[in-house]
Amino acid sequence: MRHNKKFNHLSRTASHRNAMLANMAISLIMHKRITTTLAKAKALKKFVEPLITRSKDDSTNSRRVVFRYLQNKFALKELFGDVAAKVGDRPGGYTRIIKLGTRQGDAAQICFIELVDFDENMAKTAAKKKTTRRSRKSTKAEAPAAEVAEAPVAEAPVAEAPAAEEAPKAE
Repeated sequence: MRHNKKFNHLSRTASHRNAMLANMAISLIMHKRITTTLAKAKALKKFVEPLITRSKDDSTNSRRVVFRYLQNKFALKELFGDVAAKVGDRPGGYTRIIKLGTRQGDAAQICFIELVDFDENMAKTAAKKKTTRRSRKSTKAEAPAAEVAEAPVAEAPVAEAPAAEEAPKAE
């Protein structure tokens, strides 16, 4: 019977599945974004998010627990250094899955899985969405004033450049 065995086995043995998820987690930590099938991405999300949560507490025990899963010193250093610093204030939801469509050969659903805080494009669009009409109007009103202040400063060096060119012509 398979009572309370609800996770996706991915048609692999337990050792093969654990090795595959560990390799995918290492790739995700090192590269911040990987492309894989949707089923593997969902399984990876359940595998890697507790490790990222564990990395927020940088202690010897936490490092040993995470190393037991990953078995890679470089990924461990990246996880406890760069990744933990960015996700320190986030309460959860460290990864994002973005569906890309189906694969040509076998029609498997393909997706990105990425670390949320490391995608600059999404951060820019989120910042744009946060602005309201009032804030956009106020920034537009402030922008011409800033350009006027910069204009005299920009003209001064330009005025000096022709004078320097005229001097060699006079010789």
